[in-house]
Amino acid sequence: MTGAETNMRLKLPIICFILEIILIILFGVLVQYDDETDSEIHSEYENDFYYRYPSFQDVHVMIFIGFGFLMTFLQRYGFSSVGFNFLIAAFSLQWATLMQGFFHGMHGGKIHIGVESMINADFCTGAVLISFGAVLGKTSPVQLLVMAIFEVTLFAVNEFILLSILGAKDAGGSMTIHTFGAYFGLTVTRVLYRPNLDKSKHKNCSVYHSDLFAMIGTIYLWMFWPSFNSAVTAHGDDQHRTAMNTYYSLAACTLATYGMSAVTAHDGKLDMVHIQNAALAGGVAAGTAGEMMLTPVGSMIVGFLAGIISVLGYKYLSPILEEKLKVQDTCGVHNLHGMPGVLGAIVGAVTAAVATTDVYGKGMEDVFPDVAKGDITASYQGVRQAISLAVTLGMALVGGLIVGFLLKLPIYGAPPDTICFEDNIYWEVSSTQPDNPLFYPSVVSETFYCWICPPFIPLFSQL
Repeated sequence: MTGAETNMRLKLPIICFILEIILIILFGVLVQYDDETDSEIHSEYENDFYYRYPSFQDVHVMIFIGFGFLMTFLQRYGFSSVGFNFLIAAFSLQWATLMQGFFHGMHGGKIHIGVESMINADFCTGAVLISFGAVLGKTSPVQLLVMAIFEVTLFAVNEFILLSILGAKDAGGSMTIHTFGAYFGLTVTRVLYRPNLDKSKHKNCSVYHSDLFAMIGTIYLWMFWPSFNSAVTAHGDDQHRTAMNTYYSLAACTLATYGMSAVTAHDGKLDMVHIQNAALAGGVAAGTAGEMMLTPVGSMIVGFLAGIISVLGYKYLSPILEEKLKVQDTCGVHNLHGMPGVLGAIVGAVTAAVATTDVYGKGMEDVFPDVAKGDITASYQGVRQAISLAVTLGMALVGGLIVGFLLKLPIYGAPPDTICFEDNIYWEVSSTQPDNPLFYPSVVSETFYCWICPPFIPLFSQL
């Protein structure tokens, strides 16, 4: 199925080798261990590794398993969903280490890295994978790597503006990760609009087992999201509070998702698309205010609202965006990351604006240090948060527009409209998959076929 224009024999090796050689050179010149990693500065049990590495492991699992398997719902795009996720994540975390280091970790002309920089690099990678979800099935691996180069750079710039210049707080990344990644990807996919994508519409859908695989990603993300939001917060009550707020937000969001999925269906049946995605919106929405005194009931309200707006987005808004605005959002990142991210940013601004020393006590120094010093008022911190949301949206939209037009150049081996959402274009695929219907665990004349052990063994079962 691979044509001359989609052949990756030269394109992909060239960009992979060149990028990695450049990365190796830059790491050799600029990167060194930080104080808690360097053997010359000996440290044992007080090392930050013991506090941060468990959270890093959880975040790493989310990036490579959670995001990867969440996108395997497409019936003929499983290899690409997991495989391209793996590729761009491996590149992005290296490039993010450099880009974030330029802005946050430069000391004496060197970028000092440790376990926290690994976590932050994974955060940046998460934003790229969110954008990947918007263009899933319609782009080549070369396009994805080029997109990652620019998005990681813009992410680092936006993060520096928000956290260092504006002084915003965004521990779980509702703004810096989810809002930025979603609207960057949506703008890119709008610029890459395919007027004849309906010719591949029959492949832009799921089958029973592909939805089951996608639920693996959902469960991993759901379980580890408290670690994601709390990974880089201050040790102690801040980190404890962030994990707890996320935990209850996710739980409330899940109940709201199930309820809204049933109520919006004409026959009252649950939609697996809603369960796979909207049930995670509570983690997104709790990101910014997670370390603040949101309170358990406040986090549950936030999660409940996030689940409702996410399901409504999948049910009603996505078709409107595609028909009216020509935004072909494959994974519905606007509903899982975009709107809940904006909700999380608004909740963070409101929570910051009403912060008082009576509520935070000495903890005010960790959460809002400028307010604790008396440099600004709590209400002004809320304004900072709101301005940061506007800056993030502006950076994402303008950056996505520029990168989208760059990706339209006919040199990257993008698939034509007629064969999108198809693994065969870029992967060696067994002849029994995906065209042979017996590959899928389906019922044919009340007979189950075992697709695990060929030859296919009929297993009769009364339905």
